[in-house]
Amino acid sequence: MHRITPHQPHALHHTAATRRIERAAADSLPPHTLMQRAGQAVAQLAQALAPHARTVWIACGAGNNGGDGLEAAMHLRRSGRRVVVTWLGTPETAPPDARQSWERALAADVEWADTAPDTLTEADLCIDALLGIGITAPTHGSAARPPNERLRACLRQLQASPAPVLSVDLPSGLDADTGQFGAGLAPETLLHHAASPRHTLSLLTLKPGLFTAAGRDAAGSVWLDDLGVAPGHEPPNAWLCGPPLPEPRQHASHKGSHGDVAVIGGEGLSQRGMGMAGAALLAASAALHQGAGRVLVAPLDAGHLEVDTGQPELMLRRFGALDLAALTVVCGCGGGEAVASVLREVITRAARLVLDADALNAIALDAALHALVVARGQHGQPTVLTPHPLEAARLLGLTTAEVQADRLNAAQQLAAQFNCVAVLKGSGTVISAADRVPAINPTGNGLLATAGTGDVLAGMVGARLAAGASALRAASEAVYAHGLAADHWPEGLALTASALARRIGR
Repeated sequence: MHRITPHQPHALHHTAATRRIERAAADSLPPHTLMQRAGQAVAQLAQALAPHARTVWIACGAGNNGGDGLEAAMHLRRSGRRVVVTWLGTPETAPPDARQSWERALAADVEWADTAPDTLTEADLCIDALLGIGITAPTHGSAARPPNERLRACLRQLQASPAPVLSVDLPSGLDADTGQFGAGLAPETLLHHAASPRHTLSLLTLKPGLFTAAGRDAAGSVWLDDLGVAPGHEPPNAWLCGPPLPEPRQHASHKGSHGDVAVIGGEGLSQRGMGMAGAALLAASAALHQGAGRVLVAPLDAGHLEVDTGQPELMLRRFGALDLAALTVVCGCGGGEAVASVLREVITRAARLVLDADALNAIALDAALHALVVARGQHGQPTVLTPHPLEAARLLGLTTAEVQADRLNAAQQLAAQFNCVAVLKGSGTVISAADRVPAINPTGNGLLATAGTGDVLAGMVGARLAAGASALRAASEAVYAHGLAADHWPEGLALTASALARRIGR
């Protein structure tokens, strides 16, 4: 068993793959072996997380996830703790393994109750063994079966408990594949601080839903116990990104060795009375601090802006003066409506290209521009799209809710449609390339939810592309470093996009 941290890559498996691994293991082992191993693992982690707990409440569902909880109850009771179990199953209807674990818990003299004990304190522990992977989000056009009242009552008590909560395999109601909650199962506190710390012990495999959409907030700290079972020939459905390998610069290098980035964007006030030059400057600052050899900025109708006195290293250029064929271009940051006038030339001529923000919106509205981006991919020209969910929805002709309902699939659709690398931003940013297994980024937090941080990311991707990284590597490493900077942000210091751009090189 080990805790999952952002320091190494991890394979992720969907529900169907996990079930195949489970069936293969069960066929080769004596009956009840996997549940015994799971229950013991849950009990061990429970004791490590709450070594001084006097009372442990375990909410057990009617299926095998509940059986894992019943098995853990037996171990925890034998360790001398008071164990109270709420079981939603019955001996007559329980699966064979779960029934056997119920008998073992019964023999261990655990307490049985319909509700959580009202004596729980912050030092005690709750264990959520209600559903596990026994729920999937409804398919498009289908209706989800509403949860029964006993299940809903247990979920409410888990959310409101002052004691820490350890979820077995998944937080109950969370879809293992998408990170979305099933209908009627989303916790009321999801968008707020939970009443107590959250932990999740994933069994056999790590599931993508733990790391994207609502998963990261719901799961808290994530642990993995493979129960002594190897995935065999089951390939991963996604990867959890690991950190980039360090690449020290050679002493004999010069500024030309590290590439030139041109940032095109920043619609001026004269266009619509909405000046957005700052977005382009943020992207340029990020490229500069990420190590680009030279950074050029081509504002779109920026008036008399000739120098950024705070960053004199940035070199301002008219768009017509840029040698696009020799540059890595970051286009769209704060581009507004003005960016549409330069996009055709940018898409066809740029050596390497990052498309962000208003450039993506313009492409979504113009079939000709859409076709040009597709052609770039067909010709092997490195291209990275960095949409947030709304921009991705516009590109795919979907709603934002549909994109968020299956973020991995949406990112894969973008990558396949444009034959490029797609970076679907959000909690658990997804990075996808055509015909490649997608990756989920494990770094970052809510501090990044502020204006301009997306512009910073676009500039970071551009700098790595300019330095010679492939589009997929540039995107993955930039997203990881972007989130890591937020994870290590100094306490008490407000995270602003300009401050983030200055710190990413440290």
